[in-house]
Amino acid sequence: MIKRSLNIVDGVIACLSAAVLLLAAPRAAAATATETGVDKRQSAAAAAAEPSQFYSEDGWLDFSGFLDEAYGFIPIASPITEPAVGYGLAGGLVFVDKTKENAEPGYWRPNITGVGGLGTENGTWGAFAADSRYWLKDRLHTLAGVITASVNLDFYGIGSNDVVRDHPLSYNLRPKGGFLQGQYRIADSRIWAGLGYVAAVTDVSFETYPGDSRLPQLQNVSRVGGALVSLTFDSRDNIFTPLKGTYLDASAGLFSPALGSDHAFQRVTLTAMHFLALHPEVSFGVRAGGTMSSGDVPFYLRPYVQLRGVQAIRYQGDDVAQIEAELRWQFWQRFSIVGFGGWGAAWNDFARVDNRITVTSGGVGFRYELASRYGLHMGIDVAWGPDYPIVYVQFGSAWARP
Repeated sequence: MIKRSLNIVDGVIACLSAAVLLLAAPRAAAATATETGVDKRQSAAAAAAEPSQFYSEDGWLDFSGFLDEAYGFIPIASPITEPAVGYGLAGGLVFVDKTKENAEPGYWRPNITGVGGLGTENGTWGAFAADSRYWLKDRLHTLAGVITASVNLDFYGIGSNDVVRDHPLSYNLRPKGGFLQGQYRIADSRIWAGLGYVAAVTDVSFETYPGDSRLPQLQNVSRVGGALVSLTFDSRDNIFTPLKGTYLDASAGLFSPALGSDHAFQRVTLTAMHFLALHPEVSFGVRAGGTMSSGDVPFYLRPYVQLRGVQAIRYQGDDVAQIEAELRWQFWQRFSIVGFGGWGAAWNDFARVDNRITVTSGGVGFRYELASRYGLHMGIDVAWGPDYPIVYVQFGSAWARP
C-alpha cells in the first residue's frame, strides 16, 4: 500500500485555497491607485453597458454570464487524492446550457455535457465523455456516456474476509464501454420512469501466481450487458448545490447472456436525499441508500461503501448500505463552510448481518458560489475515515445527480 503524506495533502489544500481566494476577489480590488475620477466613471459606464461574462454585478467572480452563452463551459482541473489509485490529476470541460428562468423545482433542468481524462501515480488512466439532455419540452431526459480506462486497484475480499483483508491482491481493470438511458416524465409530475442499456468489455488481470486460493472467480476478459430500469422523484431546487427538496431513486440493472453478458446477475439500488434550508445562509442535507446484488456478479461490480473519507472499492459486499449528513453555512458573501459525517456497512448474507463490515467517516470543507444563477458552488472537502485522510475537489454537491 502506498504511504500517504499529510504534508502533501496540506500543500494541495493551501495551493487550491489560495487560487480560489485570488480568483474570487472582488473585481473592484483590481482598480489602480492612479486611476482618475473620469477613468472610473468611464469604466463604470462601460461595465454597466456590457455585463461581464465572468463577474457578477457585485464584482465577484461568477461564471453565470459565460454559462449563459451558447458554448459556455467550465474548465475543471482537479487533483486526485483517492487512496485506491494514488495521487494524480483529472481534467476536462463541463458544458452547461442556460437554465430557464423562474422554473419550478424539479422542472427545466439544464443540459450538461462533460469530456475529460485522468491519470495517477500508480499507472491508472482514463478518458470519458457524458451527456445529460432534456427533450420534448422537458418531458424526455436522456443520459449517455462512454469510457475507456486502465485502473490499478487492490482486492480486499467481498464482505468480511480475513484472508485478503490484511494482504490485498493487486489487480488491473481495462474497461471499454458505454450506456444510454431515457427517462420520461409521468404526466406533469416530478416522477420519471426510465429504461436503458449498458455494455462493457473489461480485461482483468491479477499480479499473483496461478492457483492462488485468495483469487476471486474471474475471467481474463469479462463482458457485461444489461437493461437499466429506474423510477425517480426529484423536487430539488437545483441539481448542482440544492438548498431544499427531495430526490428518491429506485433502479435495477438486469444482466443476462441474452443482453450481451457472460453471466446472469442483478443489482438493485435505492437512493434517498433530502435538503432543508434551516436559515437563509444555513442548509442541511442527508443521503441514505443501499445496493443489493445477486447472481454471478463479477467481483469488481460488487457494491461497495461510498462515503467521503472511505477508500473507493475498499469495503465490498453482496449488499451495502450507507447514510451521510451535511451542514453548510454560507457565512460571508459567496463563501461557505461545510461539515459532514457518515456511516456505512457491507455484508455477504442478508440473513446474517452480524458478519458485516462497518465504517464511519467525517470531515470539513469550504465552498465558493461560482455561478449564482445556476446555484453552483465549488470547493474542497477534507475527510477522515478508517484508513487515510482524503481530499476531494467538489463540483457542486458531493451527492450530485443530473
